[in-house]
Amino acid sequence: MPFFFATPSSRTLTELDHARLSHLIDVHRVSHWQRADVVPSRQVAPDVVTLYSLIEVQRPGQPGPHKLALCYPDDAEPEQGFVSVLSPMGMALLGLRLGDTARWREPSGEAAQATIVAMLFQPESSGDYST
Repeated sequence: MPFFFATPSSRTLTELDHARLSHLIDVHRVSHWQRADVVPSRQVAPDVVTLYSLIEVQRPGQPGPHKLALCYPDDAEPEQGFVSVLSPMGMALLGLRLGDTARWREPSGEAAQATIVAMLFQPESSGDYST
């Protein structure tokens, strides 16, 4: 089942994330990609989810928010909160802003969603433009 984005119409990616993701998409043959505004890393807003951002998300029906970091597939450890950017959830979250709700389909086909309730760390905001 293809990934889908039923989220805000505008999405922002840093140039570095865009280049690296384009390579990953080619390697992993991901067939669906959301259009995004591509900006230099130094110009990305501090509330945009970029690779290796640490965020808190709230999922409906769960008692409280949980932390997760968006990462490359080789670094993914979902049980530890490291979510691959190529997973349905990761692709839905990338480029969204604090307060946005990401929507995707789980591998089972079930619809899922999560609202970004806190931005705990964004590499670019701390001056790291090369993660």
